[in-house]
Amino acid sequence: MTSLNDSFSAALQHLPLVAILRGLNPAEAPEIGDAIVGAGFRLLEVPLNSPEPLRSIALLRERFPDALVGAGTVLDAQQVREVHAAGGQLIVAPNFNPEVVIEAARLGLVSLPGVMTPTEAFGALAAGANGLKLFPAEMASPAVVKALLAVLPSGTPLMPVGGITPAGMQAWREAGASGFGIGSALYKPGKRAEAVREAAMDFVAAFNGSLRT
Repeated sequence: MTSLNDSFSAALQHLPLVAILRGLNPAEAPEIGDAIVGAGFRLLEVPLNSPEPLRSIALLRERFPDALVGAGTVLDAQQVREVHAAGGQLIVAPNFNPEVVIEAARLGLVSLPGVMTPTEAFGALAAGANGLKLFPAEMASPAVVKALLAVLPSGTPLMPVGGITPAGMQAWREAGASGFGIGSALYKPGKRAEAVREAAMDFVAAFNGSLRT
């Protein structure tokens, strides 16, 4: 049986972009999910400060069995258990809380805690994190990615999140970023599915080395 870590590795190989769907509500989850997955995304995150996030996660999980679906803004171990019960597979946090990472690992879920320093990064990996979310990327730079990757274990996924745009991705990639979390530039409440699809296609094209015109 394929583990979620294997599925995560495969998703990173396919397209290492996490769609951060903050504010998504269950009624629009299928249509917005269709737009994003149709563009090529395989990593979907519904932050827990969205309306009825566990219901949206369950809906997306059922609709997109080939994607990894989970939660963002996961702040404690109880929330990890609730996401797991809803069928979530991915645990993303803005910070490194050892209890969150350890509980995610215990349940076999993929964990991407937020880090900014080497101390946080090494602590998260030691606790069982599958990858690292560099957050907020607005406080860092591609040089920070390069410096962290020089000391982290080879192959550690490091994904900047915060303020990422299609035009700004190349510098981060040249520094070694494994992928990105994409938030309001992709989706925000009230944005129509067709506009979300266009934005998703812009990010996919930029990641693949060609900005759409």
